Amino acid sequence: MSGVPVRKIHHVGIVVEKLDRAYEFYRDTLGLPLIREAEVRDQGVRAALLAAGENEIELLEPIVAGTGIEKFLKKRGEGLHHLCFETPDVAGALSGLRARAVSLIDQTPRPGLAGMIAFLHPRSCAGILIELLTPTESAPLPASPLRFKRLVLGAQDPRETSRIFQGHFALSEQAVNGGPRIMLPLGQSALLLVPLGEVGGNEGMVALSLFTRDLEALIERLEGAGVSILRGTNEVTLAPDSTHGVHLHISRYE
Repeated sequence: MSGVPVRKIHHVGIVVEKLDRAYEFYRDTLGLPLIREAEVRDQGVRAALLAAGENEIELLEPIVAGTGIEKFLKKRGEGLHHLCFETPDVAGALSGLRARAVSLIDQTPRPGLAGMIAFLHPRSCAGILIELLTPTESAPLPASPLRFKRLVLGAQDPRETSRIFQGHFALSEQAVNGGPRIMLPLGQSALLLVPLGEVGGNEGMVALSLFTRDLEALIERLEGAGVSILRGTNEVTLAPDSTHGVHLHISRYE
């Protein structure tokens, strides 16, 4: 039985203390266009989606005590929260995953910020909270100065994590220089599975990489905003205390 079809990484969700403060970095400094903002009452959040190429970044501010997002913020602080795949039929995807004995948080789809959504339990997805989404709109995303490169996942066993993701979501695999790392391409971006020893023993979503065509202009904006950066060859690394808990790498795209 093959996995359910997914078109791309729709977005990664980032929990933040205050949406307005997160806007100062993600919208105003990085220049990511705001697509929409709304309160999602059943999740107890104020949420916003920003464009990053063909993908999006979702910012989540808890506004109700006792919700999963609020508990996440109290326990772990700001940072990467979930990974969302776009699928053409979220209800059909749930049916297919249920037949594979995948643990589901949502048994049926429900409305989300961008369409009909459902969450899968992390215990069936290598410890990662996965959201499935079928968008209600097909309008093109606004142009963005940055786009997704890859999402880095720390894995106890990258081979086993790859097997799980390929089985659930019918992803292909791409070897990386013959080493322990594994790439799972999806649309114009990818998931990069790396051993825990390479990411300080941290399991799950550990870093986000983006592309920019004008790295020097971005560096100027970052320095002007007082963001701490580490410059490399054609890339910069941003400390989590400047990015609302996200290990962020931005490289030049030619």
